[in-house]
Amino acid sequence: MADCKEKLFDQFPPVSTEEWMEKVTADLKGADFNKKLVWRTNEGFNVKPMYRAEDTENLKTTDSRPGEYPYIRGTKSDNNWLIRQEIIVDDVTVANKKANDILTKGVNSLGFHVEEAHITPENMAALLKDIDVENIEINFHTCIKNAAKLIETTGAYYKSIHVDTTKAKGSFNYDPFKRMLKRGRDFANYATQAASLIKSASELLPKFRVVSVDAVMFNNAGSYISQELGYALAWGNEWLSALTEAGLSVDEAAKQIKFNFGISSNYFMEIAKFRAARMLWAQIVTAYKPECNCSTKMKTHAQTSEFNMTVYDAHVNLLRSQTETMSAALSGVDSITVTPFDITYKTPDDFSERIARNQQLLLKEESHFDKIVDPGAGSYYVENLTISIAEQAWKLFLETEDKGGFYQAVKDGYIQDQINASSVARHAAIARRKEILLGSNQYPNFNETAAGKIEKQDSCGCGCNHNHTCEPEFATLKFDRGASDFEALRLATERSGKRPNVFMLTIGNLAMRLARSQFSSNFFACAGYKIIDNLGFDTVQAGVDAALEAKADIVVLCSSDDEYATLAPEAKKALGDKAILVVAGAPECMDELKAQGIDQFINVRSNVLETLQAFNAKLSI
Repeated sequence: MADCKEKLFDQFPPVSTEEWMEKVTADLKGADFNKKLVWRTNEGFNVKPMYRAEDTENLKTTDSRPGEYPYIRGTKSDNNWLIRQEIIVDDVTVANKKANDILTKGVNSLGFHVEEAHITPENMAALLKDIDVENIEINFHTCIKNAAKLIETTGAYYKSIHVDTTKAKGSFNYDPFKRMLKRGRDFANYATQAASLIKSASELLPKFRVVSVDAVMFNNAGSYISQELGYALAWGNEWLSALTEAGLSVDEAAKQIKFNFGISSNYFMEIAKFRAARMLWAQIVTAYKPECNCSTKMKTHAQTSEFNMTVYDAHVNLLRSQTETMSAALSGVDSITVTPFDITYKTPDDFSERIARNQQLLLKEESHFDKIVDPGAGSYYVENLTISIAEQAWKLFLETEDKGGFYQAVKDGYIQDQINASSVARHAAIARRKEILLGSNQYPNFNETAAGKIEKQDSCGCGCNHNHTCEPEFATLKFDRGASDFEALRLATERSGKRPNVFMLTIGNLAMRLARSQFSSNFFACAGYKIIDNLGFDTVQAGVDAALEAKADIVVLCSSDDEYATLAPEAKKALGDKAILVVAGAPECMDELKAQGIDQFINVRSNVLETLQAFNAKLSI
């Protein structure tokens, strides 16, 4: 057996694309292939149900190797990444103790969020005490006005303890555009100040990156993947253009930029996004004619999304963030932060932070994701997604450049308007269940309450804990999570002090009544109503009597379309005005039923959110 050289698949004849299509067409039984199986992405391109070798024949993405220009397959020769955890510094001693503790638990990159009061030589020494800064990546976040002081203080501390600064790596995350996008406040001298900071940091800490592209903001604001990438590239190009005009070489400027991306739950799209990002960024930097190809490498940090996180059934956030982390890891990013599952309603505690760390450790230590470089390479599907996303992102990049560049587009409110529009569209899709948030708009935990666990947090997000009351000068990004509308609806029910009873009047066709009962139960549970399900009744009157005995506020008639013509009027007559009658489905006799005063229907085409909001209003919630 050891000497057997026979290839298993040589025993089978090849199957052509034409043969596959003939089989698919036969199985579709006359349905249109493009309408039935080809789907249109939110990113603006079509995805086929199957790809074959010929779909990659003209793609250049398969020509390079990991670590080679244009770095589509990664900027490294391995797939190791840094596990990063964020620390809000309220007390430097406490923060240092926490940092040293988590460094023994798998973390090798720290993100300190510091206030101005903590930026002193004594505090810096206390904050970084016993941390091996030559081997642990240190990343700082602070308000832009504190950046210069932070760089000088950090540099002085490293010098005082004789750190080999050629080994020490990290970032300062100087980001004036964050203020513009979140607060609507201009910062016209960003290039001059950034150039000064870079000069200072280059002398003190040459391996630290100073300026950032915080595209994670777009992700958390509800952008589509192509928007996040396209506008991130325009943002990065704004830095290149401004810094070279300020006197830096393109090599100096490019090596100071760090991209912070978000990660959505669109698994394969996210893998393709990071591959496309490196390729496009390399081409952008190349246009500035750098002296070294190494300057075209994109430095990427990835952070799991907050847009799709939920307050209700919050442990499902772990499932979402796990697949997101997998996407980033497989695509070859440099570092990852997993957002703790409870961040939507409280300050993450030790448990949630430990689980967040372990999510990455599972991928490394048990799944060995760090051992294989770019496993998606050569996949017909992933390679085509990479090119498609790259093309859509490039269009947005060029549009932004045509509008005067990223800075001007932000001042004009163009970027914000585009992303906010996408967020509105996604909220509408969530309202109709075209986009699913498990536990919120689909399959909710019927009896869960959340009002008591929510802690109010007021922060500008930069670690300074300042409230901002200045009126914006231009449009800002909106950061309403996808589940926020459903959460507001359900919280209103909780806080009203009364929980409506929804009674399933199941009757007739066994399969249909059970299916529609399950659908209706999940539908109304999204508003926090109490669900009273039943196996079935022999007569409508028996069902109505049971509903009234259960003090039902809403009675949902669950049966087959054919039976509604007689069952619904009978239920309406027996129920009268003692409860609201709802018919589960969209029967052909709907107009006839409406003429008889039966006007409440729920089905797969319903806008779940608006329908439930209307019921809340009817029930005075």
